[in-house]
Amino acid sequence: MSKLVWKGGALTAPVPPCMVTCGEGESANIITIAWTGIINTVPPKTYISVRPTRHSYHLIKESGEFVVNLTPASLIRVADYCGVYTGKKVNKFEKCGLHAEPASAVKCPILAESPLSLECRVTDIIPLGSHEMFLADIVAIDVDESLLDGDGKLHLDRAGLAAFAHGEYFELGKKIGTFGFSVKKKKKRTSSKK
Repeated sequence: MSKLVWKGGALTAPVPPCMVTCGEGESANIITIAWTGIINTVPPKTYISVRPTRHSYHLIKESGEFVVNLTPASLIRVADYCGVYTGKKVNKFEKCGLHAEPASAVKCPILAESPLSLECRVTDIIPLGSHEMFLADIVAIDVDESLLDGDGKLHLDRAGLAAFAHGEYFELGKKIGTFGFSVKKKKKRTSSKK
């Protein structure tokens, strides 16, 4: 396969177009963030990268808290809107018909329409250039009960999540494997003797 060499740039894909809630009360806001992910298991940690010029940047920096709300494909138009318009001029909850619900461990709200919300407390802020990275502990996770089976196992595939890749949104498709399936030993068939 022949490849061209380009100058370095922000081109990891796909990434999650998450609606991040921040602030509290009348100042609560939603900002859509694609620069996010899991960075540690124990303790559970995540990050979001935000431009200091964004309205939400100051809300997060002052409170030290935010919530990463995963976005289903059914809300992608709303997520796009929340990433384009500033909360300084628009109440995105009202404009988009979204509902703020109390979080269990942080003061900023969770998004009622999101199937899964990660409540986060900032531990570090790292200036990187165009963005600053908020490293945070995930202190609670709010999971829609429809994502759980009778045994309490999470089925995130039921959430219908969206993905963002180089300026375009996609709906996640069919499952093509599970973690470790490439090395999993096949079960031996047992023959039944009669």
